[in-house]
Amino acid sequence: MKHPLHPMLVHFPIAAWLMATVLDGVALVWQPWLLQTFAALLMLVGCATGLIAAAAGFVDLLKLPDGHPALRIVNRHMGMALASWCLYAGSLLLRVQGIQQHQFSLVAPGTVALALSGAGLLAVLATGFLGGTLVYGHGVGTSPRP
Repeated sequence: MKHPLHPMLVHFPIAAWLMATVLDGVALVWQPWLLQTFAALLMLVGCATGLIAAAAGFVDLLKLPDGHPALRIVNRHMGMALASWCLYAGSLLLRVQGIQQHQFSLVAPGTVALALSGAGLLAVLATGFLGGTLVYGHGVGTSPRP
């Protein structure tokens, strides 16, 4: 396939994680249980689709020639994406109870879970900024112009 998949796939984890953080914020003042449940589900969707987007990004990375001037930014982008995934996965794990007994139930997120969600959003924004720099600044993943 000539068109890289990574730019198309990243919208799913970004949207899921963004909405999860927004729902966490709204749940502080309205419908906490319902919104916190949706936030946890969106974090799960974001983590699952984030793994798929990361795999596609790694395939795109392998196509980049050695010594490409954007490699430094690519590594930062990958690091921030990994940080985003870890922060949201950590927030999700703090919301799940009974993992060891295989009896999953959600609990209200505590301060640490909410902080991880907020930090995850900041990391996602930085990841997206670096991804935009790669595409629009260095032309990574784009076809050469005639």
